[in-house]
Amino acid sequence: MEHFVGDAIDGGDAVWNAVPDSVFDLRSSLLAWYDLNRRDLPWRHTDDPYAIWVSEIMLQQTRVAAVIERYEIFVRNFPNVESLANASEEDVLTLWSGLGYYRRARMLHKAAKVVVRDHFGKMPHTAAGLRELPGIGAYTSAAIASIAFGEAVAVVDGNVERVVQRLAGWGSDSRAGQSKLIRETEKLANTLLDPDRPGDFNQSMMELGATVCLPSSPKCLTCPISRFCKTRGEHPAPKRARMRSQDAAYALVIRNSEASCETGGEVLLDQRDDDETVMPGMWELPALRDMDVAAADVSLALRHSIMQVNYYVRIRRVFEDDAEALTVPSERRRWIALNQFARIPLTGLTRKVLLRAKLLELKPDLQVLESDTVSMR
Repeated sequence: MEHFVGDAIDGGDAVWNAVPDSVFDLRSSLLAWYDLNRRDLPWRHTDDPYAIWVSEIMLQQTRVAAVIERYEIFVRNFPNVESLANASEEDVLTLWSGLGYYRRARMLHKAAKVVVRDHFGKMPHTAAGLRELPGIGAYTSAAIASIAFGEAVAVVDGNVERVVQRLAGWGSDSRAGQSKLIRETEKLANTLLDPDRPGDFNQSMMELGATVCLPSSPKCLTCPISRFCKTRGEHPAPKRARMRSQDAAYALVIRNSEASCETGGEVLLDQRDDDETVMPGMWELPALRDMDVAAADVSLALRHSIMQVNYYVRIRRVFEDDAEALTVPSERRRWIALNQFARIPLTGLTRKVLLRAKLLELKPDLQVLESDTVSMR
């Protein structure tokens, strides 16, 4: 049975407006906590709207730890919007490889071209203007506008939504019920927003949701604004969709011919079609015709998650002469030298397999792309 909490929703933000001292105290308490406890993240050391934009796109649906590894490499290669706009899509995807959700990278690249072409290389300064760019929605536009330009507009991501609803004592365990709360949640978030430090306040709300006001087992005893909270614990929320399981099997085909000895060898890879709905143009291992790989032939087994699917993957080492007979045919197949892996966009699964097979090194200081490939200004 649906559990819905929100009887006071019609006047939820009016309650806060009636006691402005409470709002002021909440802002002060939260910002003081943030100033002392915020994580030291590289994008918090800049007010460059371009760098903030890149970080916000990377952080969507991705763990902060994974983003840190890629963010500095990305902005070192593409230090400004012009260099990103002038880059090839393949180079952009190469440096995005490992973050997943590659459509984000393509839209970021497309938006950079729009900024250079239509805005003389200057990003719009308002959330409304930023939303006109490809791939930038309400959340991302508010984050960039408030952090980089000081616009008093609230960011409402999953973390902020949870914090605000717990403060107000709202919640629903059905998706329909939750959608009814969204507008009021956004209104209350804007009521709570500190107009003098909107960027810091938005980041403090996101930080609180990420480190204290957790989805399960929130740390209420250490929460800096627990005295303002009507929930003080978990609130009704829709359950996450169940993960599905799916089997997959790929061939790892390596050759070490005289021609490839200087490159450390070569691996056979297939490039996904450009019209694929998932990861178009990315490079991956050839799929085996038969997914039922005998235990004796499995050289590596691993689990890999993409969105709501857990893939249970078996890797079989295949000799070059057997590759055609054992793998699904591909018209976009190539031998790739080991020393070129850092320059092509690999799927996350392929990168994981190559790392496990010790054919690829994961280096946080991945070299900068050649200057003739990327325009550095």
